[in-house]
Amino acid sequence: MKLYIISNRLPVKAAGSNGTFVFSRSEGGLATGLDSLQTSYEKHWIGWPGVCTDNEKDRQEMNEKLQEMNFHPVFLSEKQIQNYYEGYSNSTLWPLCHYFYAYTLYKKCFWHSYQQVNQLFCDEICRLIRPGDKVWIQDYQLMLLPGMLRKIYPELCIGYFHHIPFPSYELFRILPERAEILKGLLGADFIAFHTHDYMRHFVSTVERVLHLDFNLDELQTGNRVVRVDALPMGINYELYHKASENEKVHQAIDRTRKLFGKHKLILSVDRLDYSKGILHRLHGFSTFLERHPEYHGKVTLAMVIVPSRDHVGSYAELKTKIDEEIGSINGHYSTMDWTPVCYFYHGFSLEELTAMYYVADIALISPLRDGMNLVAKEYVAAKCDHPGVLILSEMAGAAVELTDAIQINPNDTEQIENAICQEALEMPEEEQKQRLQRMQSILSVQTVNKWAADFVNELNATCMKNDMLRKKRIVAATIAQIKLKYNQAKQRLILLDYDGTLTALKPRPEDAQPTPELISILQQLASDPANHIVINSGRDHFILEKWFGLLPVSMAAEHGAFYKENGVWHKKIKKTEWGTGLLSILQMFVDRTPRSHLEIKETALAWHYRESDAWLGTLRAQQLVNALVSICTRQKLQILQGNKVVEVKSPDCNKGSEVERLLANRRYDFVMAMGDDTTDEDMFQALPAKAVTIKIGNVSKAANYNLPAQSDVLPFLQSMLRKQKNTDTTKSYVRNRLTSAFSFFRDLLKTK
Repeated sequence: MKLYIISNRLPVKAAGSNGTFVFSRSEGGLATGLDSLQTSYEKHWIGWPGVCTDNEKDRQEMNEKLQEMNFHPVFLSEKQIQNYYEGYSNSTLWPLCHYFYAYTLYKKCFWHSYQQVNQLFCDEICRLIRPGDKVWIQDYQLMLLPGMLRKIYPELCIGYFHHIPFPSYELFRILPERAEILKGLLGADFIAFHTHDYMRHFVSTVERVLHLDFNLDELQTGNRVVRVDALPMGINYELYHKASENEKVHQAIDRTRKLFGKHKLILSVDRLDYSKGILHRLHGFSTFLERHPEYHGKVTLAMVIVPSRDHVGSYAELKTKIDEEIGSINGHYSTMDWTPVCYFYHGFSLEELTAMYYVADIALISPLRDGMNLVAKEYVAAKCDHPGVLILSEMAGAAVELTDAIQINPNDTEQIENAICQEALEMPEEEQKQRLQRMQSILSVQTVNKWAADFVNELNATCMKNDMLRKKRIVAATIAQIKLKYNQAKQRLILLDYDGTLTALKPRPEDAQPTPELISILQQLASDPANHIVINSGRDHFILEKWFGLLPVSMAAEHGAFYKENGVWHKKIKKTEWGTGLLSILQMFVDRTPRSHLEIKETALAWHYRESDAWLGTLRAQQLVNALVSICTRQKLQILQGNKVVEVKSPDCNKGSEVERLLANRRYDFVMAMGDDTTDEDMFQALPAKAVTIKIGNVSKAANYNLPAQSDVLPFLQSMLRKQKNTDTTKSYVRNRLTSAFSFFRDLLKTK
């Protein structure tokens, strides 16, 4: 079995042309963590190899060499890279997810290319995948991919990790394609983010855009769950912590010390990007120099900026501003033997970078928004028995773990200045070491290896749960088994919930009138003398009588407070006199929650919020329950939380008590119950273990079977009728043949 790791780019560097290519592994944090992942699965990568070519020979050559490394290339054209990668991924999604809405660029060709490339990745996976294999998709360039795979392989184990921030609902809702992207992500079994904030934003966005409900960290969709969690990515801790023992790194440390002399060294390492807060950092450092001349000639800022997309307008403009600001600072403050800002616009080798981490007195990491920021973690890890201070933006994902850093608001240049001068430069060496040790104790445990292992373990657990849930789903073989029991029975009890089961849930309950098709099916079921059909609903008995009064069926209304048998309604409990205090509380929540309403029944009060905003409705429902607890306890009333409804009723009756009454009155050799709500759990639990209990929508522990959608209910009931007719015909045919055979033998005996 294989684990396919899917990323936009394969972790390789390519060199060569005209059929001669040399590939070497690129040692990024992700590649390092996944290479060290201990698993019984054979690991394979799928992604773009970093080279655009239309030449079939070149593609064949690359494919053969990459497959030797268990890498499978997805070849993209220059235009696809321009529109999918540079376009939708980095000009639409990236700025939006990093809260730079003004930089967001929308073009239809971007979106179409994003769809097209995600489909290319899907096609390549489908070509390779085999039963039992698993897929782990990486990052925002492939957010449609989980959903595409789920449509083709409904039982495939799919994980997705989002490496950048997930923005709040107010920003994400701006995307015209917001629903398609969210549906794509929900194709995964397990979705993880760096921090709980990103996870919270995702949950809120799904609930408000798609009108789906999470139960803590789980969302049930059809016959499976989608789990979300926060798993902060770590680093290869030992690589950095023991780097100073390496001879090459040791030599680089000596060179770095000679370069900067006795100056206090502030280190800043970033990729060129507007989200990194580079200009704000320079302004903060400039303010520090302006207000603290005593540090002139004593403190140097080493600014390492790795080139990235500087051919793009906004990035080229940013680089120009950075160059100008650094020139302004150096032009104003530098002397013959001191340059305030040492600017490096290129990358460094691992050895050189680690040496700078080790030597630097302060690391100034101040992104305006960052998914994690591994530079901060690398700096802390590299400080093996050596002092240093980390100044870290509270907007970086790493700030959640690195609480001993000096945390700043990166938009506040004065706070940057104060953090440098009043805290970092004046911090005692002993305190520096203590803070570093506390952070190192976290990073040494939460490594990139552990991150990868934790993700795979969570993915496996979720997929195992979904395998169990899928077994409850009603398929053709299940229907055949239920039909067999149905046809063999002589006395059947069939219990049917109404809203969400026999009919779809409607924003306005009064609009959920039975269709002619439903009436016809109930009529046919009830026409069989072996069947006792019961509509077991929370509706009031007036509306049930209006809709079903002419049918030969039994009914239970208001969760068993009323029941109808043999054409007569019976009342189990007295009409409840609702106090003004209780009604005033409920009315207050109607007033405070737009598009909610109160339904007053004889024995129950129901506050409906199906049409309300998802977040507000959930909040108000919990607030209402809290407000009702005291008064309902005094009046001995029960509070029920159903599907977008909070109900207050007598505890003496529920759907389960009605089931118990029915079972006590008659013996049945076949019992079937269908329902969609939490109130139907009482019905399922009251039935014997051999009963056929079917939960509609989300899977229930209390029910034996599951139908994913309400639209599946009527076809299922029709299948019971079809089988019944076929069986009756078969029985009649067999009976006639036996009668003929008996007559033949009787006549034969008479002849003899």
